Amino acid sequence: MLQQALAFFNTDIPQWYGWINLEDGEVYSNLKLNDETAVMPSEEEVNAKIAELQVIEDRKIAYGSIADQLDMMYWDGVNGTTTWADHIAQVKSDNPKPV
Repeated sequence: MLQQALAFFNTDIPQWYGWINLEDGEVYSNLKLNDETAVMPSEEEVNAKIAELQVIEDRKIAYGSIADQLDMMYWDGVNGTTTWADHIAQVKSDNPKPV
């Protein structure tokens, strides 16, 4: 998720970051700038982006497939129920966006 978050920073500069020592792992404290024109995001900015991406991933999984959602909508129309809307509301409530 760290690499996905870093992709949102310095988007105009390809390969703007690298790792000081790959044996130490891909963590913020091991980040180095490969391009002196790049701006190093703060750890807080990176963590905020990671949290945002995690919510998106969690929601994507919880929503289920489009086919399943369409099936819920169809049966809601047939039965006069709100299963799909209730499901979507529950997913959003269980996975709130970061503030």
